[in-house]
Amino acid sequence: MNIDTLRFPHFESPPEVDALRQEVRAFLAEELTTVKPVMRSNTWDGVDPAFSRKLGARGWLGMTLPKTYGGHERSMLERYVVVEETLAAGAPVGYHWIADRQSGPMVVRLGTEAQKHKIVPAIARGEACFAIGMSEPDSGSDLASVKSRAEKVPEGWRLNGTKLWTTGAHRANYMIALFRTDSSPDAKHRGLSQFLIDMNEVSGITPRPIRDLTGRRHFNEVSFVDALLPADALLGKEGDGWKQVTAELAYERSGPERYLSCFVLLTELVKILKGGNANAEILAKLGKEIAWATSLRNMSLSVAGMLSAGQDPSLQASVVKDLGCHFEQRLPGLAQELVELEPTLAGTGVDYQQVLGNLMQLAPSFSLRGGTLEILRGIIARGLGVR
Repeated sequence: MNIDTLRFPHFESPPEVDALRQEVRAFLAEELTTVKPVMRSNTWDGVDPAFSRKLGARGWLGMTLPKTYGGHERSMLERYVVVEETLAAGAPVGYHWIADRQSGPMVVRLGTEAQKHKIVPAIARGEACFAIGMSEPDSGSDLASVKSRAEKVPEGWRLNGTKLWTTGAHRANYMIALFRTDSSPDAKHRGLSQFLIDMNEVSGITPRPIRDLTGRRHFNEVSFVDALLPADALLGKEGDGWKQVTAELAYERSGPERYLSCFVLLTELVKILKGGNANAEILAKLGKEIAWATSLRNMSLSVAGMLSAGQDPSLQASVVKDLGCHFEQRLPGLAQELVELEPTLAGTGVDYQQVLGNLMQLAPSFSLRGGTLEILRGIIARGLGVR
């Protein structure tokens, strides 16, 4: 076992970002004054295009992207501060979330000059909504088993197949999707390529809703039937899709969304327990969860530091996602154990009860985001040399 590959170097938040943190907090306190805790508990699934544009106007989207393409060339840590504060406050960041987190950096790194000049400024303004086309029916999180096909034709590329669990595809302006460009038996990994798809311009693409337990349309099944893309829709090099998508997943798996999706519940739980409802045993259990949250934050910050240094923290990101998912899915059950108030979705309950009722229905889906836990543990095992 090579344990050295799983180190999380300490990454300290420098004092100069404190002013930014306070600025973001003041902005959120004003913007979210009338937003109820139950709505905030939707965290990064909450969608408000107007709010996204306000963040863009502040210069808080596309923060690490080059100024040449409309970004702001600020540090990875400054972006981390904005992301952490918006998530902790339960701000509705879902419209710009994927674009700002991973699609923008992908377009900057792999897109054409025309794509960069057109798309990246829109991302920085909070006006671009992206979806990710990775998973497929019957393939689980095994991306190497992708069967959806991209065929090279004189006009460009013709796509056929289906993508599943595609967040926000029904409202997305663009999708970055993984398709098979080589179906040879020995081309499992090297036969994959990524494509940048303009969802408003390409016909033959149909998103269908997969509603969650709350009735919201969040996930989608997206079918491609002879969808014709221009030649320059190929993102990066043909056959490099596997390498590109694994690098992309480091952005998706390591951020503060991996331990802050239930943070509003934790804050409401603390408020309830402050009312004299906590004995030593309850406080010990609550303290254990706060220690978990603190450890996950330090690990996530470490990954942010490695990304900013140009390193590949794919293994560490998988660990953060795995542990963060357990933490988030454990919180609703712990809350029920510690407080004798039933979860509810009715408007008659206190804020804590409504937040708990909402997250009890949302938390089971957290395992799907960024890859199932079984796949992540396989990645971790291979990275440690035990598989």
